[in-house]
Amino acid sequence: MNETMIKTSSKSPADPDGENVPRIGRSMTRMRLMTGRRLIGRLAIQSAAPGLELSHLDVLDAVRRAQPAGEVTVGMIAEMLRIDPSRASRVVAEMVGRNVLRREASQADARRIVVVITPAGQDLLAEIVAQKLAIISEIVSDWPEEDVDRFAALFERFIGGYEAAFLSRDKDTPG
Repeated sequence: MNETMIKTSSKSPADPDGENVPRIGRSMTRMRLMTGRRLIGRLAIQSAAPGLELSHLDVLDAVRRAQPAGEVTVGMIAEMLRIDPSRASRVVAEMVGRNVLRREASQADARRIVVVITPAGQDLLAEIVAQKLAIISEIVSDWPEEDVDRFAALFERFIGGYEAAFLSRDKDTPG
């Protein structure tokens, strides 16, 4: 019976005028508002790096995300965060002063300066992840394991579909 339900439900699209699609929309709005308050970042700053601002965490995260693709420059950070290069440069300078980031000469072109995460920056990133996982664990602590497993799979699938829908409609993304 379960297999029949899965086959049937996977063939019929969700009804936007039904009850569940609007519920998902309302929940997404609530989540966006909570995420917009940057609760996890604020907790990480309180516990691991008093005195930092959320913009510092944004720059640190941009460097983390860009590093696997190669060397990270201030210009790249500014582009990723959609901020003015002078603002990105100021935040990087503040983080260098706090030993969270370091500037060094590019291995590919010694005239270019790149930005690298320091061990203190890695520790801060680890604290942010720990805060996030602690909050998620607290939220699902009274859920049955099967519910957590199913939610994780469905949420991952939803976010993947959300990204795909956005990318297919975003005029700024090369296609």
